[in-house]
Amino acid sequence: MDKRELITLLRSGSYVSGAELGARLGVTRAAVSKAVAALKREGWQIESVPNRGHRLAAEPDRLTRAGVLAALGDHPWAETVEVLDVVDSTNNLLKTRAASGAPAGCVAAADCQTGGRGRLGRRFDSAPGSGIYLSVLLRPACPPQALMTLTAQAAVAVRRAIRTVTGAEAGIKWVNDLVLGDRKICGILTEMSLEAESGLVSYAVVGVGVNCNRPADSFPPELREIAGSILSQTGKRVDRNALAAEMIRALSALPGLDWREAYRAACVNLGRPVRILAPGRAPRAGTALDVGPNAELLVQTETGLEAVQSGEVSVRGLYGYAP
Repeated sequence: MDKRELITLLRSGSYVSGAELGARLGVTRAAVSKAVAALKREGWQIESVPNRGHRLAAEPDRLTRAGVLAALGDHPWAETVEVLDVVDSTNNLLKTRAASGAPAGCVAAADCQTGGRGRLGRRFDSAPGSGIYLSVLLRPACPPQALMTLTAQAAVAVRRAIRTVTGAEAGIKWVNDLVLGDRKICGILTEMSLEAESGLVSYAVVGVGVNCNRPADSFPPELREIAGSILSQTGKRVDRNALAAEMIRALSALPGLDWREAYRAACVNLGRPVRILAPGRAPRAGTALDVGPNAELLVQTETGLEAVQSGEVSVRGLYGYAP
């Protein structure tokens, strides 16, 4: 029996008898009872009343494959979705899968990561029970230069997913953070592997971590002035399964997403004083003016217009930068 179909029927708001559920699903009442019991063990609050049937009272605050697939529906990537309670890193998992020949469209999501990473090797705090840590596998078979905008595309895609599910309008901090107010709620890490002979991309893995329902005071002290969640910034809890499903839909459009205008409109760097930090160079200040066609940040400094393609760009008023 497909749990997605059962959950959809139970979402009607009314009691549905075991006999009716069995008839609509093409299984026995005993099979329905067994599936309902399994959903209850996963945290789904299902009311079962003799002579009336079953009704979904509340969905769990758990990230589950059944919950994600129920929200994802008939999507081409649905069968490849893997949801784990704990993993070291969803990116690492998919890179291992890719090296073993896994096809494009594989998705790995987790309730908790023990080794989550962000850009520049930084640790991404991935606490259980409150976030979405999700990676997708792409096989674009193109030169690596063609994927220079992939992280920017992912930022636009995930921003749209968050808006669709929650109504929250996140900003984009160049190049890979989403913010609400002055707090980071999401980070994106793109990794790829090249074929030795052709030099083409063998695969790319796009990993996204979103802080959904985490209270502000639960972040480590060193992150409390930087990190936030959708809950802490909006006061609204997030259906994590619904958001994970919408993220999968949005990320399935990569690469090739028409990203630039949406990115520029949401980019919190533009028009603001910034500080550029890059290895081997002294910090320098300027004003961010635009985002270029290859996702470079165009910054006016004392010495002229600079196209920043790597490193860290601090924005005044975010993450403690207040010159």
